[in-house]
Amino acid sequence: MENKIRLELLGITGNQVEPGVYAVVLQQTGGTRRIPIIIGASEAQSIQCKLQDVRTPRPLTHDLLANMMRAFGIALKEVHLKKLPNGIFAADLMLTDGDREIAMDSRSSDAVALAVRVGAPIFTTPDVLEEAGFEPDEIRSRHQPVAERYVPSLEELQEAMEAAVEREDYEEAARIKRQIEERSSGEKVE
Repeated sequence: MENKIRLELLGITGNQVEPGVYAVVLQQTGGTRRIPIIIGASEAQSIQCKLQDVRTPRPLTHDLLANMMRAFGIALKEVHLKKLPNGIFAADLMLTDGDREIAMDSRSSDAVALAVRVGAPIFTTPDVLEEAGFEPDEIRSRHQPVAERYVPSLEELQEAMEAAVEREDYEEAARIKRQIEERSSGEKVE
């Protein structure tokens, strides 16, 4: 990745307007531009558990993956956040075993959850930061809670719905689908 810009994880925010929708917020290191990425509830929980140093009785999926990588001598060198043509975020995990380096495709939420666990840096390109990022002062009202400021795009809702289906959380997928339908039609769907 040429011209990479390092990002810092600011935290996770929920959307009070659309319950169950979460965003991980990343900020340009040394700058103010931020990127919100819609993520599923389980990924939000996984990231929050690590950020708050919550110890679970059994390893969460991202903990298990980090433990397996350590056991086999594989390190996550860095994460490269990218935006796909359909508007959905993805990431490349830059992995090394000391001899070889490979890039592995990943969902952005999984990449962030893993990077947080192993202390790997997260990068993006100037183009992604410009296209998907925002300045805090661009937000409608500085007095409005962060969770209410961000309204996810239809593409981000679609990604969240697909993530819910992938993890077999069909109730969450149906709830998000209703939100997509409401947004598309402009009417409240029951």
